[in-house]
Amino acid sequence: MKIPKKFKTYCPFCKTHTEHVAERVKKGKASSMTRIARQKKRQSGIGNSGKFSKVPGGDKPTKRIWLRYRCNECKRAHQRPCFRAKKFEFKE
Repeated sequence: MKIPKKFKTYCPFCKTHTEHVAERVKKGKASSMTRIARQKKRQSGIGNSGKFSKVPGGDKPTKRIWLRYRCNECKRAHQRPCFRAKKFEFKE
């Protein structure tokens, strides 16, 4: 799937249609204080990995694409619900 890097769309802060720049959202650093992280830390030892083993069948055929749209007028960014795509790139 190809989408343009710059395009006009609705800005919820300006409440008008303005030019936006789209950027791909990168995954942030995982928190070490979540319940599942503490549970994994406790479980590291002898034996099988229990409920944290990899799901059979491998990865999904498509990944969710997250985009951040930054307004050129107010410089504020917003996100929309993500979509799935096998391939993704920006066209110039």
